[in-house]
Amino acid sequence: MLLTGTFLRAVDDKLRLAIPKRLRDALIGEGKPELYVTPGIDGSLAIYNTATLDRLARRLAESSPTKNEVRSFNRLFYARAECVEIDGQGRVRLPPALAELAGLTKEAVLLGVHDHLEIWDRARWEAYLGDHAQRYDEIAEQAFQPRVDA
Repeated sequence: MLLTGTFLRAVDDKLRLAIPKRLRDALIGEGKPELYVTPGIDGSLAIYNTATLDRLARRLAESSPTKNEVRSFNRLFYARAECVEIDGQGRVRLPPALAELAGLTKEAVLLGVHDHLEIWDRARWEAYLGDHAQRYDEIAEQAFQPRVDA
């Protein structure tokens, strides 16, 4: 599953956000129309399908549970993650606490990011782009460095 693209989306008064059909189809495949909205990184939210969230959970389980940062991340991540369903119009309802965490207003940006989606408040995303887009080559160089596991 490869999720890509940038989509400007409205967030309605009930905190519903439409997911484009191409992304919905890739996320749910033949499975149940059930997704997980979680805290993301850099002020965003993330949307995972069950299989991708399971892979993430297995990877986290390999980390030492005695490390303070691992315990803290697990608590902050899983305690706020919520299961949501895609309605008949291809929308998900964002949990209010998570929408507030991400500072979501009426305009959001939905990003396909490899194996998950990210939801950003439009102004926050534009600020992120302004801070990072000019350094794309430098960021790419660092991203493709071999991974060093501690």
